[in-house]
Amino acid sequence: MKGPSFYFQKMSLTRQILSIILTVLMFFIMFFFVFVSDNIDRTITKQMYELILNRQTPIVGLVDSKQNNSLDDIYAFLASDSVQTNCLIQNDEMNVISNQNSNRKPVNHKVYEYLLEQSKDMDSKTNNVLQGTFTVANSKYYYRMICCHDDIILASFMDDTYATQFRDSLIDSTVYVIVIAFMIVFLIILMWVFSIIHPLNLIRNYIEQIKDGKEVELHLNRNDEIGEMATAIVKMNDELKKQDKAKEDMIHNISHDLKTPIATIKSYAESIKDGIYPYGTLESSVDVILDNAQRLENKVHSLLYMNRVEYLVASDAEGVVTNMKDVVEQVVLNAAVIRPEIQVITDVEEVFFDGLIEAWRVAIENIMENAFRYAKSYIKIEVREDWLCISNDGPKMPEDRIQSLFRPYEKGEGGRFGLGLSIVSKVCKANHYIVKGENSEDGVRFIIYRKVKKQRKKKEKAWVKNKGEKA
Repeated sequence: MKGPSFYFQKMSLTRQILSIILTVLMFFIMFFFVFVSDNIDRTITKQMYELILNRQTPIVGLVDSKQNNSLDDIYAFLASDSVQTNCLIQNDEMNVISNQNSNRKPVNHKVYEYLLEQSKDMDSKTNNVLQGTFTVANSKYYYRMICCHDDIILASFMDDTYATQFRDSLIDSTVYVIVIAFMIVFLIILMWVFSIIHPLNLIRNYIEQIKDGKEVELHLNRNDEIGEMATAIVKMNDELKKQDKAKEDMIHNISHDLKTPIATIKSYAESIKDGIYPYGTLESSVDVILDNAQRLENKVHSLLYMNRVEYLVASDAEGVVTNMKDVVEQVVLNAAVIRPEIQVITDVEEVFFDGLIEAWRVAIENIMENAFRYAKSYIKIEVREDWLCISNDGPKMPEDRIQSLFRPYEKGEGGRFGLGLSIVSKVCKANHYIVKGENSEDGVRFIIYRKVKKQRKKKEKAWVKNKGEKA
């Protein structure tokens, strides 16, 4: 079953960002109505109680300090309050003092009945303050009752008119802040998205024009991952151009090299057919034909070699290991007749490398072929755990040659185009090894190694298992 992440990944980058923005907006709305709204209600309720308390404080002081003949003055003071309604309750009787000039709506008589009923549960010693809310006729009221001198209870209340105005003002302010903050975040995200999409479009156009064979340039003044990707693509394009040019040169040179032996074979064969021996005798002339045929075979073999190694490194070699001692001994035995005057020195331990034996044999043969081509007197092979070195006493390599040593179709000594060392690089890379060439004290050496070493026992078990399966 395909989840939301599957459909999200199928969207364009713009739609992904819009989806994220809408999700954040919905989260803000839910957050506002679920969390912020409740907090606003609690804040308003607390504010209403504090407002009633602040207006009650001077009244309580006046009641507590009154003389028996000053009730009229107290009533006059209470009636001057235009915000809340104040009542004095004594001996279960309520005296309502309201401002006649106030624009407040008439109070339902049930409000007074409710407050009078609540006052019966108050005690000046144990429960001298009581506050809360109640609803009468769809109107919400906030009240606060406090015991004063001579068992007089001061009851003050307000309807929700002020609370509603205060709540609307607070919500409007909160909404405005959220909207402004959201718009700022939205603009920032929009600018950020545009800063990503624009260079990506430039990169896409650059790739499409390259695909069409056009000469284009790509310049992005960025130091982030997009800039690094653009730089890598440009470098890759330059490298592909170099390789294409090298391939063209190689094909041109190989074609030129093939013409000579083909022309020689053709002309010698025609001469022999006519009874003419260009090289003096029939046997000598035939030897020339055979020698040129061998040259042709070697050149064709080098071209087919790359396809062969591509198949080898692409084979499933997971868990397969190769005994490098057996490989080296086999290669040395086969190569001994190439240049008998070159001494081959071996210092080989029985170790196991990851990968197919055929791929490693091809890689070692190519290094040895290169070594026999340049060695003066000896070639030395050393093998240790996850480390192999083949050195010779041939001429040292220029530094620029070392840098391009393992690139395919690179022109080597004598103007020849070799694929051998590039095959070595492919085999090593496929099996997670590193190969490098460098100048030594008396010549040149090639080293194959890996940074992360595997346990020897596991390799031996894998080799024994593979050997048993083949048997």
